Amino acid sequence: MISLTEENYLKAIFHLMSQDHTVTINEISKFLDVKMPSVNNMMKKFAEKEWVIYESYKPLKITGLGKKQAALVVRKHRLTEMFLVEKMNFGWENVHEIAEQLEHIHSETFFDKMDELLNYPRFDPHGEPIPDKYGNIIAQDLKKLSDCSLGEQSVFTAVTISDDDFLNFLNAKNLQLGTEIQVHEIEPYDHSMTIKVGNRTTVLSKTVTEKMLVKVEV
Repeated sequence: MISLTEENYLKAIFHLMSQDHTVTINEISKFLDVKMPSVNNMMKKFAEKEWVIYESYKPLKITGLGKKQAALVVRKHRLTEMFLVEKMNFGWENVHEIAEQLEHIHSETFFDKMDELLNYPRFDPHGEPIPDKYGNIIAQDLKKLSDCSLGEQSVFTAVTISDDDFLNFLNAKNLQLGTEIQVHEIEPYDHSMTIKVGNRTTVLSKTVTEKMLVKVEV
């Protein structure tokens, strides 16, 4: 059985990989806010389980088995978030911390049933893909809103973080997933962006637009 600590390390590896970071002891240490000797010890255990290939002072190589194990932990978290939103009427800003607790339940049947009750969703409430029971994950062709050009039209599809304050900010701006956005103006000085949503315009800072992922309309 995988321990709670091991699951947290697997999630860290998954996150770093999904953000195209090189997975190193230092990156994991910063992400989890744990000391590097502790990360070294855990990665040696992961190497024994054939989840990683570990060599001192070199980036980790994540094995196919390691990628699957990491995806299955993330699957539990994202399914739980979706269940809380769809079946229990939680807001998308209120589900992360609860999912952090429930994701450590060790029952594959429990999460498979949750998946069935939700009619096998492909994405969680924050637009992130939910791995299937085999660890497979859907690739998305998305880019940051901050990388869009003047006049470009897109659909708000996902966020890069599920921080409560950020999601509450989006709620206040009435920006939900699925919202159609057009880049109306880009400020040269600070790269803040005025977007057009329907008949209204909204100004967003670069800090915000970097956390919003969109699918560009062709």
